[in-house]
This record gives sequence, structure tokens and C-alpha cells, in this order.
Amino acid sequence: MSEQGDHVIYGVLVFSRDGSEILLTRSGSGLQLPGVSIPEWERMAEKVTNAIEKQWGEIVVCLFEPDWPLPDESSRYVVARHWRTCESPSTLLRWVPIRDLSDAGFSVPGDMRVVRESLARCRVPSCETDPGPFTDLNWFEELCEWTAKAINSRGLSLTGEFRQLNSSATFSLIRFETNGPAVWFKAVGAPNQREFPITLTLANDFPKYLPDLIAARSDWNAWLTSEAGRTILADTRDPSLWRSAAAALANLQIDSIGNCERLIGSGAHDLTPPSLLETVSPFLDVIAELMSRQSKISPPVLSKGDLALLGERIRNAISALSEFEIADTLGHLDLNPGNIIVKSPAECVFLDWAEAYVGHPFYSFEYLLQHFRRMVGQDPIAERAFTTSYLHPWSDLISVEALREAMAVAPLIAAFAYGAGTNAWRTPERLRDPKVAGYLRALARRMKREADQLSERSAPCLS
Repeated sequence: MSEQGDHVIYGVLVFSRDGSEILLTRSGSGLQLPGVSIPEWERMAEKVTNAIEKQWGEIVVCLFEPDWPLPDESSRYVVARHWRTCESPSTLLRWVPIRDLSDAGFSVPGDMRVVRESLARCRVPSCETDPGPFTDLNWFEELCEWTAKAINSRGLSLTGEFRQLNSSATFSLIRFETNGPAVWFKAVGAPNQREFPITLTLANDFPKYLPDLIAARSDWNAWLTSEAGRTILADTRDPSLWRSAAAALANLQIDSIGNCERLIGSGAHDLTPPSLLETVSPFLDVIAELMSRQSKISPPVLSKGDLALLGERIRNAISALSEFEIADTLGHLDLNPGNIIVKSPAECVFLDWAEAYVGHPFYSFEYLLQHFRRMVGQDPIAERAFTTSYLHPWSDLISVEALREAMAVAPLIAAFAYGAGTNAWRTPERLRDPKVAGYLRALARRMKREADQLSERSAPCLS
């Protein structure tokens, strides 16, 4: 299956529990894998499982997408395990024994090879290779048993209903219905393995700001939590809820003061001033190389002179920010409103800590402020109230003047920290991706604009 406009067509390999059979349909030209069309940028597992249920009447669990060379590079497949049949299944699907299949029997050349290689991946003993814990055909049974046991002590039991949002050999995100509050299972693999120890550390040290941790499994880099609530900040433009999130962020960061070594030890990015200063030159060297590769005339390429001046201004801004004596705290480099749940006007929880950092707290707020402007709109009064909600908890620790000066400098360093704080720019393979290269060039231009604005304000630190 392949891409079609803004949708992706997947061929779904639905294996039986023991892998001896596969669900197929038949056309005049031969056997076919059941196909589903989903929006290109949506969650694959969630959309595929929904489509298979609605279109074909079968409940399946997605396992992984083949990551080996396929017969047709434009084809897309997902390997799944059959879970149960709905009340009204499609009469077009039938179980076919794997032993009865041949290359000639399929209407799409190469499908048999994909079936053969996918089944082999599902059956690889973990002692021979490490394909990932979620390639095994029966891992979902083990998950259900583990989850049922973990929630039993809380008087909860599984109802059998679940929603799978993400899937791969090493990643998983599933919501399980119970006889009470729902529970969430999440597992992470490379390059986000750090999210596992970070989450456990934060759930232990700051339980008020994270979903309630029920259990964890280190062999899966996975954890189970209670559902924190259903009001996701991304789903609302209510300024009062955004103000609640801003205040909660500030309080979490203040509570984290003094825990920097422990947080960095758990895997959080080190974005403290000394670390950022060391990163300026190598990061901008990479940006210079990416600028030299730009083939388009517009937007203008930043010259080596432009980047040298930008580097000087970034270093001066980092030094200036340090002079305000605002302590390093916990921060979040991916603080989008989809990662914030508002439980009540006085309580919020924060999710997806793979990009946690230790450094200046205002970087996180700057990211959230950009989302506020896009979601709520360019409303100066609402934005001022939003910013005040964040700064108010800090006013007991920092003078109003220092807060104001720090907020003026923060946008430049926040943009730099966002680009330099993760590892995309350090990975040659990712830099060869035109989208990654274009994004980093755009981010550098954003830094230059912020630096120019600071210079126009005649800030002493950047003169």
C-alpha cells in the first residue's frame, strides 16, 4: 500500500495468536491484505485500529511497521495481532493458513515476502537479537495480565475495552478502561529512553504535577498511571485555564530548586549557563554548514559574519540572564498544550518528559507563551494576565525589576536552547534530512530576529 494525496494507505498484516494464520481478502487477481486509508500526520496505531474495526469488523493490536527494505519503497505496511471479532465482521475477510500461501497467490507482488519477513520478526527469540519487546505476537496478553495485577490493589479491574494510540517495536501508548478511572500504559525506546527514568524521578519527587504512578517495568521502559483528567490544554482557548497552567508551571519549577543534580542524573538535558556557553560555537558551526547547503534564494542565507555576531549576542545574553540570580530549575523543551492536563483551576499535570531539562525556568514559559499566542490569539490584555500568572509565584523570590529584565532576554536564549538542547544537530543522519536542516536554519533566523530586537532596545548586555 502507498501514499495517496494527504492520506496514507496501509496494508495490514493481521496474524492469529499463534501466527499460523493471517486475515486476507480476495480479488479477481488474487489474495490481498486488508487495506485502510488514514490521514498522513495522524497517529498511525490509533487510526489503523479504528479503521480496521469500522471497515472490517475486527479488533486488532498494532505491533510495528516493517523497518527493512520493502519490495516497493512507496508501500506502507503495519503488522498487527488479531484480538477479537466484532458483532458484524466483514464477510470479505477470511483466515488463511500461512502454509497455504505462495508468492503467486497474492495480487500485489512482494506481499508474500512482507508476510514472511514480518512473521519471522514476530518470532525472533529475544536471546538472539533485540527487535524490541512489542514485536512478539503475544506481548499484549502479558501487558493485560500485568496491568490487571497492578490495579487490583486499588480495587480496579479491566473491562476489556482499550484504545491504542502509538505502537512500534519499542514504543507504546494505550488507554485501558476499568470499572473506575481509566489507566494509561506508556513505553519508550531510543532515542527517548531517558523519559523512563525521568518520569519515575518526577513522579516520586513531584507527584502533584504528574499523573499518579501505579507501576513500572524497567525491561519495557514502561509505566502505568491513572488518568489525570480529560481537560487537555490544547483543547481549550479558555484564558483562565491557560493561566492555571502557567501558575502550575511556575510552582513546579520553584519546587524543583535544589534538585538539579538529581534531575540531570536521571537524564534531563543540562542547559545550565556553563553548558549552554560551551554549545554556542559548535551549534553555530553546524548552522553555518546548513546555510551553505541552502539552494533557495529566499529566505536569505545567514553569512558567517551574521552567525559570528549572533554567537556573541547569545553569549552576552546567557551571561546577562545569569546575573539576575534566578535559580536553575526543571524545565520542559516540549511544553506544548497537548502535554498539559488541567485537573482543576488550582491543579495541573504535565506529560511527556523526554525533553526535560535543567536550566533557566523562563525558557519553558517562553515555549508555552508562543503556543498561547497561537491558540488564544494576539490579545495584549489576555497575554499580560497570562504572563502575570506565571511570574506571580516568582515574585516572592525575585525582584520585579529582575523578572522584567530576565523576561526581555529569555526569548533569544529560549530559541537557542530549543535548538541546541536536543541532539538533532549532533546527528549527521538527521542533518541530512531536508526538513530537519530547514527547521534548524529557520530557528537560527528566529534567533537573529530576537537578537536584533534586543539590540534595538539598546540592552547594555548586547551592545
